Amino acid sequence: MPVEIVYETHATTTDNEAGIATGRLPGELSELGRRQARELGERRPASGFAAVFTSDLHRAVRTARIAFPGGRPPIHQDVRLRECDYGALNGGPYSLVAAQRTRRMDKPFPGGQSYRQVVAATSAFLHDLAAGWDDSRVLVIAHSANRWALDHLLTGTPLEEVLQAPPTWRPGWHYTLPSDWPPPPVTL
Repeated sequence: MPVEIVYETHATTTDNEAGIATGRLPGELSELGRRQARELGERRPASGFAAVFTSDLHRAVRTARIAFPGGRPPIHQDVRLRECDYGALNGGPYSLVAAQRTRRMDKPFPGGQSYRQVVAATSAFLHDLAAGWDDSRVLVIAHSANRWALDHLLTGTPLEEVLQAPPTWRPGWHYTLPSDWPPPPVTL
């Protein structure tokens, strides 16, 4: 049976509000972000999920813990759900990172990683999810790059297209992960 994935981006951070690309830095939820996290818990009742999977970066973990303060459903942190590592641009202006997005599909940010490497990490996460959580509904809380990777991997949208015109934010995306889903060959 397939795994139903409900995907949510972590709540708004102080960096988001300041136009900063946090990347691999922890990030701190803003007042708006804490409210959004509480609203996430109201919008997505805990009883509807077998588990919550988050990036291990502070802003994603904090979003999950505020949304589900009692630890139900169980919250699992996974390093493979981290935001793209912008290297020297972690904590830099968002506009600089966005301007380089398509050039960094295969070529890593200096001192960081490429978006294709994010796809590979997300693919490995999905492989384990398909193997261990079949016939389940799970919530994933992570970052923009992971959402783009899911669009690429699970809907077949070319990565180039996703990076050129990222889908606009909305409260949640739904994906179906077949239980026999093999990870596609990912070249770095």
